[in-house]
Amino acid sequence: MSQKLKIVTIGGGSSYTPELLEGFIKRYHELPVSELWLVDVEEGKEKLDIIFNLCQRMVEKAGVPLKVYKTLNRREALQGADFVTTQLRVGQLKARELDERIPLSHGYLGQETNGAGGLFKGLRTIPVIFDIIKDVEAICPNAWVINFTNPAGMVTEAVYRHTGFKKFIGVCNIPTGMKMFIRDVLKLTESDDLAIDLFGLNHMVFIKEVRVNGVSRFAELLDGVASGALSASTVKNIFDMPFSEGLIRSLNLLPCSYLLYYVKQKEMLAIEMGEYYKGGARAQVVQKVEKQLFDLYKDPQLNTKPKELEQRGGAYYSDAACEVINAIYNDKQSEHYVNIPHHGRVDNIPADWAVEMTCLLGRDGATPHPRITHFDEKVLGLIYTIKGFEVAASQAALSGKFNDVVLALSLSPLIHSDSDAEVLARELILAHEKWLPNFADCIKTLRDERR
Repeated sequence: MSQKLKIVTIGGGSSYTPELLEGFIKRYHELPVSELWLVDVEEGKEKLDIIFNLCQRMVEKAGVPLKVYKTLNRREALQGADFVTTQLRVGQLKARELDERIPLSHGYLGQETNGAGGLFKGLRTIPVIFDIIKDVEAICPNAWVINFTNPAGMVTEAVYRHTGFKKFIGVCNIPTGMKMFIRDVLKLTESDDLAIDLFGLNHMVFIKEVRVNGVSRFAELLDGVASGALSASTVKNIFDMPFSEGLIRSLNLLPCSYLLYYVKQKEMLAIEMGEYYKGGARAQVVQKVEKQLFDLYKDPQLNTKPKELEQRGGAYYSDAACEVINAIYNDKQSEHYVNIPHHGRVDNIPADWAVEMTCLLGRDGATPHPRITHFDEKVLGLIYTIKGFEVAASQAALSGKFNDVVLALSLSPLIHSDSDAEVLARELILAHEKWLPNFADCIKTLRDERR
C-alpha cells in the first residue's frame, strides 16, 4: 500500500457521506486517508456541492491533513486510488418510489431489495457497477471495491458470476446493526470481545452463536427475542413486528428483520398497502428525511454529522465500510460480516455462491471464518430460493431480455403468479426505461405491442 492513502467514493453526493467521512476522521491515527474523492453524476451535482462543503468544514474542525475533492469525472477520480466505495442509487429516490408503488398497485410487496422492487433496483444497478469495475481494472487495478449499493447480495453475486474481478466486497449495515443491538442488550464495554457466528445471504442472515470473552451468551439473547422482551428489528426502514415465540425457539437462530417479509407476508403487505392507499411509500418518507438532512447540511455553521442522519435506513454504514477498509489496509485479520463467494468453505451449498457471513479480513481480502462450515438446514430452503432469485436477476440484468425478468420475478417467494410477473415486468421495465439502456430492444418491442 502506498503511504498516500486515496479513497474514491462513487455516489459522493449521498446523504450518508458525512457518516463515512466521520468514520475516516475517527480512525485517522491508524487509517491515514490523505485524499477522499467524491464522485457523482450530473443529476446529483447540487447534492454533491452541499456534501463537499460540509465535508470541508468537518475536516477543518477535526484538524486532520485529509484533502477532499469533488468531481463528475469518475475516471479522473480513480487515478491512483487504493479503495473505491460505491454507494450509488441509479435513478435516485424517484426510481425507488416506482419500485415500491408499482408492485403495491398490483397487490404485491414493494420493497427496495426484495421482490419486484429489489429486482428492478438490481437491473438498474448491476450494469453501472460493471462499468465502474471496468474503469477500476483499467485505471487502478490494485484498488479494492467496497460496495454498499443495494441490493448488495445480488450485486456481489453478479460481479463474481459475470466478471473476472476479484477485489470486490459487499458490505451491509444490517449485521452491524445486529452487533450494536447485542452490545446494547448485553451491556458490553469497549474492552469486551464479541464474536458472532452469522450466516446466510444479504438481507437474509441468521446468528447461531454469540460469544463474549469466549463464553456463549446466545441462549439469553434468544430467550429475550423469543419472549418478546427484546425487539429483533434493528433497522429504521422495516416495520417492527415480533416474530412468533414458537418460530424463534424452534429455529434456535436470531434472524434479521428481513425474515418478516417471508414469515409475515400477509401482515407486512397489509401494512404497506395501508400506507400506499394513504398515498405514502417508504421512498417518500426517505425523501422527506433527505430534504431535512440537506437543509441541515447547507448550514455554514454545521461541521459535524447531524444526529438526524440516523433516521435514514443506513445507520452504522460508516462503521461497516471504514472497518472493512481498515482491516485490509492494516492486515488486521479481524472478524467482519461481508458478502463474498465462499469458495466451497461451506459444505452444504454450491461452491460458487456469494454469501453474507462472518469472515476474517486482512490484506488479501475476506475469507469465511473457520468456525462456520455449515449453514443451518432449517433455513436452507429459503436461502436456496432467494439465491435462485438473485442468480436469475443477475442474468436478466446482463441479457436485457423480457423473459429473463419474468423468470426472476416468478422465482421470488414474494410473487405468487407468473402472469402477474409478466404484468409487473412490463410495467416496471417501461417505467424505468431511462435507467435500463441494455433493455432497449425489449422496450421497443413492449412499446410496439402497446400500439
